[in-house]
Amino acid sequence: MNSLGPRIDIIEDDILRKYPQILGVLLKDQTTGKNIFWATDNYEDFGKGYKYFSPIKIESITTKNNKIITPRILKNKNILNGRIKNMAEVFTPAWVCNSQINQIDEAWFQKKGLFNIEIPNVINGLKWKTNNKKIVFPKNKSWVDYIKDKRIEIACGEAPYITSRYDTTTGNFIPLNNRIGILDRKLRVINENAHNIKDWINAVNTAYQNTYAYEWQGDSLLLAREAMLYSFIENHIFKFKKHPTLKNIKNIAEIISWNVWQMDGLNFTVPNSRTTYSLVKDWSINKRKSRVFRFVDIIKNQK
Repeated sequence: MNSLGPRIDIIEDDILRKYPQILGVLLKDQTTGKNIFWATDNYEDFGKGYKYFSPIKIESITTKNNKIITPRILKNKNILNGRIKNMAEVFTPAWVCNSQINQIDEAWFQKKGLFNIEIPNVINGLKWKTNNKKIVFPKNKSWVDYIKDKRIEIACGEAPYITSRYDTTTGNFIPLNNRIGILDRKLRVINENAHNIKDWINAVNTAYQNTYAYEWQGDSLLLAREAMLYSFIENHIFKFKKHPTLKNIKNIAEIISWNVWQMDGLNFTVPNSRTTYSLVKDWSINKRKSRVFRFVDIIKNQK
């Protein structure tokens, strides 16, 4: 079923109404302490608050402005062509994301076809068949090791490699049981192994803390953050047949605001800045003692 519209287009008014304070968290840039900014000229016709360096404010994208930010598939074709030309913005089909993530998992598990099997023909709009059997882990690794495995999507756009709520190239909504993103797989493993809310929430926090992405353009970054937040809510409803608490939603939103950040991937700085290096948080230690690092230093230490 093609579901262009509300099922893939998360409306900021809905977040504001259902989950007070959360939209403000999703708009925060943890490096600068300010809001993320547009970092694109696509919206300048809307007025003063929509210039390239203007921060994205709640009032800029809600009430009468709640249709301004839309997924790429719903954007004007002229805008799409301009973004391709100016920012080399080309989104990857879900089946390609799946194929590449499968290769990563095959190396991790030393086994093929655990999450799904790729197929040449389309079934229900998909080019893969989900393996619905519980994921079995090798003797030397556990499901906890898997959710702790650090993974990152670079220049993420709307983050199709992280969570595949919809195919960014077709607009087709993808049901929970058929999703293939990095975070989707971690959440699936958690759903199969953690069965009370406390254990489940702790495991989900760990999964989000070990899943990273960055993006230049502010609108795409917000869409990526929103998709990750809604994936948490959808999985909670799937697992426990009820919405998560506002406290738990806010905690996930704060993790997302640190782990999915606005950055120039060539210089490791806030876009259009050569001096303000992007910051990331070390989640591997106690929250009270958590440490923040410049992403550029992490890259240098790995070389």
